Amino acid sequence: MKQKKLQVFDFDIPESVLEHYLTKDCIAVDTETRGLIIPRDRLCLVQISDDEGLVTFVKFQDPASLPTKKETNLKKLFEAESVTKLFHFARFDVAVMKHYLDIDINPIWCTKIASKLVRTYTDKHSLKYLVSELLGKELDKSNQTSDWARSDLTEAQLEYAANDVLVLPPLKKKLTEILEREDRLELAEKLFKTLPTICELDLKGFAGIFEH
Repeated sequence: MKQKKLQVFDFDIPESVLEHYLTKDCIAVDTETRGLIIPRDRLCLVQISDDEGLVTFVKFQDPASLPTKKETNLKKLFEAESVTKLFHFARFDVAVMKHYLDIDINPIWCTKIASKLVRTYTDKHSLKYLVSELLGKELDKSNQTSDWARSDLTEAQLEYAANDVLVLPPLKKKLTEILEREDRLELAEKLFKTLPTICELDLKGFAGIFEH
């Protein structure tokens, strides 16, 4: 992982940060929420990183500010077709940001989907297991279930949130190599393109539409 450089903003990123990330082919993205039920558990934090190790946090502390349909710089960045947005379990993060920020994220790359396509010898596809196996590192997940809505996020929380995005680019590189080796990269790319529609189905209550 690159050396971390951290910056924190409220509600949106400034123009200078937008311009910086728009020069990248790919950025890593993650979110922190109050829980896992999207309409109930509001968005609290969005974190972004790039190949230079620049980690940007965007905090959403005022519950009254969400959901929003404002034309933000975050929206411009996440809807920019020239920049791939890299996630682990994109299905959740993409749906969260559609619901709370009215952002239609695209294009998307998901390490969890990639893992399920190539690591068929295991049912362990969490970020912690992926990082351990493919990068030989141990992620500290002790802050995963902490209070992300607090006004004074701790250093431990920010460290946790930063690491979750910093590990994604090297994971993407490793997983791409395996996808190519197993001739499944094209299939993965097709799946990534379906994610906005799947997230829309989830938000409208059709999560099990493909089941019998």
